[in-house]
Amino acid sequence: MIRLLVGCVRASSSSPASGCYRTTEFHRCAVKNTLMRIDRVELRLVRLPLVQFFETSFGRIHDREFIVVMVDGDGQRGYGECVTDRDPYYSSETSETAWHVLMEHLVPRSLGVEFAHPREVFPAFAQVRGHNMAKAALEMAAWDLYARQSGVPLSQVLGGCRTTIASGVSVGIQDSLEQLGDKIAAELAAGYQRIKVKIKPGWDIEVVQSVRKRFGDIPLMVDANGAYTLVDAEHLAQLDQFNLMMIEQPLDYDDVHDHAKLQQRLRTPICLDESIHTLHRAAEALAVTACRIINIKPGRIGGHAQSIHLHNMCAERKIPVWHGGMLESGIGRTHNIHLSTLPNFTLPGDVAASRRYFEPDLIDPPVELQADGTIAVPALPGLGVSVAEDRVERATQRAVTLVA
Repeated sequence: MIRLLVGCVRASSSSPASGCYRTTEFHRCAVKNTLMRIDRVELRLVRLPLVQFFETSFGRIHDREFIVVMVDGDGQRGYGECVTDRDPYYSSETSETAWHVLMEHLVPRSLGVEFAHPREVFPAFAQVRGHNMAKAALEMAAWDLYARQSGVPLSQVLGGCRTTIASGVSVGIQDSLEQLGDKIAAELAAGYQRIKVKIKPGWDIEVVQSVRKRFGDIPLMVDANGAYTLVDAEHLAQLDQFNLMMIEQPLDYDDVHDHAKLQQRLRTPICLDESIHTLHRAAEALAVTACRIINIKPGRIGGHAQSIHLHNMCAERKIPVWHGGMLESGIGRTHNIHLSTLPNFTLPGDVAASRRYFEPDLIDPPVELQADGTIAVPALPGLGVSVAEDRVERATQRAVTLVA
């Protein structure tokens, strides 16, 4: 019998600002004395209407399609969420490709297999190239299952050290500057600690100028989702006057070296998102100073284990990270909350309240923003929330169950 060990944080000093450890040295603490075996996997393709439309440089959407992954073992159930969508705009992966890869390649490599720790799940998929979102959905469900079996919150298993996380919010492209301003005003009134505004050519400099004029020096960043090219460097340099926290992914989704050239021409820090889809690409980006900040999304790089590696890589180089969002339901959103408790998540993430996106959400209780602009980390085992499987059932477009 192999003893399962999980990461715990131990450090010699703490941050007064966050109450969180600065070190990236993770130690192990015994929690469980059995192997984790996945006996059953259930996949559900679901579709939920958004509370309000969300627009980026990719286009406008009114609902969200994704896959819910449920894994069973030892009388417990773990949940994961695949952050793909119908269209291959943010990523080449779609719900259809993820469904195929999960069914034909990933579930067969995990069903009935005994793992000493969920960190072993991602390496089990090594023969399958790419498809990180599909991998992450199953891998993250395994982390939740393991934490529930161990009787501890997922944040503890991941090595987290916070009981609350700072929350920011992303505001999509609107029909007018006035409409944008009104939405930002509502988010600030709700208590969010940072505002992110989506931009694209023709909706950028004037937009940020308008926000600064109306709201002053609020914590503000912009996100281009790869809408520009290096030819736009002089234009983007105009953003330097607005004292932004960062500009996220201004250039191509697969680019590193042009971002390095652009960063040399900007005072505003560049944050990379889409470009960081592997640890190797992250190391390359940091080596050439393509960015000064990195957005971590577990779906983009293959799950929690890869996210922890990326978090540590950035911490060692004193590069701050924050947690991005993919319009997740409460299942994926709660995973994001637990991961955001790691010590180098020092900037408010795009992890906002459920009510901004889905009403009702798929979890009870829903994710709520506290008065101080933070979100409480659930303290019960695993995700620490209940998944409303009746709501999942009603939103289901397709389902399949696989048994060992």
